[in-house]
Amino acid sequence: MVMSHDKVLSLKWREETDHVRAGPPKHAWRRRLNSHANILKEFSITFMEAIKMVRLGIRLWSYVREEASHGRKAPIDPFTRESCKPSASQGVPLGGMGSGSISRGFRGEFRQWQIVPGTCDSSPVMANQFSIFVSRDSGNKKYASVLAPGRHEGLGKARDEGISSWGWNLSGQHSTYHALFPRAWTIYDGEPDPELKVSCRQISPFIPHNYKDTSLPTAVFVYTLVNSGRERAKVSLLFTWANSIGGVSHLSGDHVNEPFMTAKGNPPVTFAIAACETQNVNVTVLPCFGLTEGRSVTARQMWDKMMQDGQFDRQNFNSGPSMPSLPGETLCAAVSASAWVEPHGKYPGLDFCDIASIMCLAYNQFITDERPQHESNATRNFTLQCYRKTAVISVSGSCYPYYVFLVQRYTKFYGTSERAALNLAHDALTNYKRWEEEIEKWQSPILNDQRLPEWYKFTLFNELYFLVAGGTVWIDSSLPSTNVKNDQDSPEDAQRVDVKVTEAKVNRRHTTISEYSTTSGCNGSTGDGLKNNSDPAVTQNKRNSNNLSEHFKWHDQLDDYDDVGRFLYLEGVEYIMWNTYDVHFYASFALLDLFPKIELNIQRDFAKAVLSEDGRRVKFLAEGNYGIRKVRGAVPHDLGTHDPWNEMNAYNIHDTSKWKDLNPKFVLQVYRDFAATGDMQFGVDVWPAVRTAMEYMEQFDRDDDGLIENDGFPDQTYDAWTVHGVSAYCGCLWLAALQAAAAMAEQIGDRFFAETCKTKFCTAKSAFEKKLWNGSYFKYDSGSSSNSKSIQADQLAGQWYTASSGLAPLFDEFKIRSALQKIYDFNVMKVKGGRMGAVNGMHLNGKVDETCMQSREIWTGVTYAVAANMILAGMEKEAFATAEGIFIAGWSEEGFGYWFQTPEAWTMDGHFRSLIYMRPLAIWGMQWALSIPKAILDAPKVNMMDKILISPATFSLSLTETGVRKIANKAKCFGNSVLHCAC
Repeated sequence: MVMSHDKVLSLKWREETDHVRAGPPKHAWRRRLNSHANILKEFSITFMEAIKMVRLGIRLWSYVREEASHGRKAPIDPFTRESCKPSASQGVPLGGMGSGSISRGFRGEFRQWQIVPGTCDSSPVMANQFSIFVSRDSGNKKYASVLAPGRHEGLGKARDEGISSWGWNLSGQHSTYHALFPRAWTIYDGEPDPELKVSCRQISPFIPHNYKDTSLPTAVFVYTLVNSGRERAKVSLLFTWANSIGGVSHLSGDHVNEPFMTAKGNPPVTFAIAACETQNVNVTVLPCFGLTEGRSVTARQMWDKMMQDGQFDRQNFNSGPSMPSLPGETLCAAVSASAWVEPHGKYPGLDFCDIASIMCLAYNQFITDERPQHESNATRNFTLQCYRKTAVISVSGSCYPYYVFLVQRYTKFYGTSERAALNLAHDALTNYKRWEEEIEKWQSPILNDQRLPEWYKFTLFNELYFLVAGGTVWIDSSLPSTNVKNDQDSPEDAQRVDVKVTEAKVNRRHTTISEYSTTSGCNGSTGDGLKNNSDPAVTQNKRNSNNLSEHFKWHDQLDDYDDVGRFLYLEGVEYIMWNTYDVHFYASFALLDLFPKIELNIQRDFAKAVLSEDGRRVKFLAEGNYGIRKVRGAVPHDLGTHDPWNEMNAYNIHDTSKWKDLNPKFVLQVYRDFAATGDMQFGVDVWPAVRTAMEYMEQFDRDDDGLIENDGFPDQTYDAWTVHGVSAYCGCLWLAALQAAAAMAEQIGDRFFAETCKTKFCTAKSAFEKKLWNGSYFKYDSGSSSNSKSIQADQLAGQWYTASSGLAPLFDEFKIRSALQKIYDFNVMKVKGGRMGAVNGMHLNGKVDETCMQSREIWTGVTYAVAANMILAGMEKEAFATAEGIFIAGWSEEGFGYWFQTPEAWTMDGHFRSLIYMRPLAIWGMQWALSIPKAILDAPKVNMMDKILISPATFSLSLTETGVRKIANKAKCFGNSVLHCAC
């Protein structure tokens, strides 16, 4: 919650310094540093749920063990727990997108290490600290303290040579943390020196539409000092950093600290800590100290040196390499910046002092193309290096997971040598002021919008933390070769490999559908297969290849005109699957709004995936049956875990080729992105996949009413919540997809398919309303189970996308508002008075639907989506009240402590499931609803009932040169079309 006292402090700081950025903004999430960081409580299943899931649990346990035996981590592993229990201690993470991240807790600790893609270690490295040393001219007053409150576990040992010997003297009572992603401010108001106010401003280069700086793995800390005493003060700020990439990596031995210039090979990871020396700021370094006896300088001796002199010896810049560390020994480095701060008011303009980025952290990560046999046997060699006023830590060795990425996007600009971190640090120190200007220009219109609630303004930006801390990977090269068999594949997988990839490439003369097949091993049956729905006029090329990655090269070449690389982000740090599509459906508004080129490339990846088939045999754990990994025409659940893009569908609980929500979600996302960006080339590129995805769904319309039916198992994103017959969630998505496909077909020039979708829409809409509308809302499904009449919070997901894309409403206004009002009255307000969000399922008697684990959960991202839907329906009051429940329960001081780690779900008693999750980015769906792009609002209207007279015999998916020119002209002359239905 926003504390009025902190507001006063913020204004006072800004008046005293006349240095606007040093003080925290008016709108920010705040915590006192002495706030209690309680341990978070994880959800548990009921006895009856355990009985229902026992077979799944046994199969999942066996699968986790089997994966571990091959040196692989299962994408879903509920049985392994981290040694560090999650707590309410998170803060704004460091760095840009896609290059690894480190989070910094609101009390100052560096934690949540995600340097290696797909891995996360939440334990803080306590040697990584800021500290301050203050002395006055008279010499009567001296203060020294680590700038983190209290004593932490493992500290306080008598005569210890490690970090417990440091001064942990900060109470945190008068210090406040302010967060407005991607920046954070920590204000030390008279701590530890009562006459000194210190501001630490943390800046990361997360800048919308800037595809270079946003990829940089660096963060800048700017310290501003105000001396309110009568004597000038000498202030030394110290930053210490352990030779570590998180966890226990600092204890593995064979670490070396040495001068920067070295002839050794390029290390995979390099950390650089840097301070900027100016006329008023003196910088010194200590290249190496240890946390135990045996080193020439220990942590205690380092601290004593700073206490006595306030700086290190200048000759340290010329020190040679240290002796390699022994197993169990930790090496650290330190950088110090010192300055005299004049007393307040004595010299106008000199009563504050900027130590411009006492610490700039940059981490250069180069992931090699070598695939280790087993991570547990990997050797890690660490090297700490120093070069003049920059201390550099280099981490090298084969410590990466089993998939292989090529170099991250930022290496396009900085290369992969160990000097890259030094150059990154230099540029960060040079450019951070420009970054701040661009960040403020982006955020100011929203922060200054008087219509928006206070909590919403900063929560909107702070939920973006996931795009940095959510395990993101951003590469700038084509896919690596996979022609070498992975030794870690199971024998069963090795015997059954039959992969078909069908691609559609459009140029100015014709459309080409190319199908490739690659088979290795034996018994590579792909099952029944799918019929080819392509028109005979389409050119088909079939040829064999032993290298699947070759099949994707055309895609990379096709996108050279808009080269922003390829982007992955995890479903969550506990669900290790890349670009999980049913969840991206909710989260994608953030990327579309802020980085639309990345969003379009994600959709291109999935468009290509729709046209591919992977015949490798997979066991589905829910039922224990077998199927193939990827079916042509089906949108994949995810892009994989260990070998993204090449080995899709890491999720194996259910056979997602039978899910009913993925294909409609693909069509809806593609149309929304197409309409919002006006990118006709994108539309042409992905149209064959859109049409294929729609045609694939026809098999699920079993009574020819135009409407798809669910199959009596959890065949959608609610993968523990069984659905029978027609469902509100999937049926509504299907109606919306029919409308979106018709609108897109109109613009692409596929007029016959547009007419087909229109006809199906009208038939399906009538069946949907007849089977599910009960006068006030749409029932959960058309079955006869105990929860078929439940009020589902997400029942109008299709309408949300329809309205967000500028299409006509799926239903009349009364039905839409009535259903949303029912959700608000029951799912929201009957749960703790609306202070927790919207529960997924609710009975008409006001009791929560406890059919399964998910029906009784509150999903944070779904709540934001429901709120966005309400905004689009003109129910802004209800919308903000609904979403505020997530803020109160998750982000406020009275809540459960989920800030900067928003989970997928929590239960009625606030217990979480799956921290740091993708779906809560759906809050940007609310912002989208509040400010729908002009391209969508200005689109001309097309009546859904207009009939297109075209003979099926003359229809062809092939686009002639004339047809393409018409498409291009159409894009220029009338932009996007909006369909209105009079069914």
